[in-house]
Amino acid sequence: MDCLFCKIIAGEIPSTKVYEDDNMFAFKDINPQAPVHILVIPKEHICCVDAINESNSAVVAKIFEKIPMIAKEAGITNGYRVISNCGDDACQSVKHLHFHILGGAQLSEKMA
Repeated sequence: MDCLFCKIIAGEIPSTKVYEDDNMFAFKDINPQAPVHILVIPKEHICCVDAINESNSAVVAKIFEKIPMIAKEAGITNGYRVISNCGDDACQSVKHLHFHILGGAQLSEKMA
């Protein structure tokens, strides 16, 4: 498999890690769209939101249980946005499920 995020998890591509456990890996986005921009990914390769199912949804639940802690430890104190792009029309650039945590400043009301 030639997945960028799987290579980051394996340590083949460097990243600025902010959190890791048995189920997930979180790191700073190299092209931040906000003062704080962190990507949270499952270690299991799941291509996108459409591929979440009964066999892997517990991992996604664990990610959402940890997102508030990751945001707080990153210094986000007044709210944040969590985004997951799914498919080409949504501009999903890496076909590995990931969640963007955006915060650290007042975000635009517009999503595009």
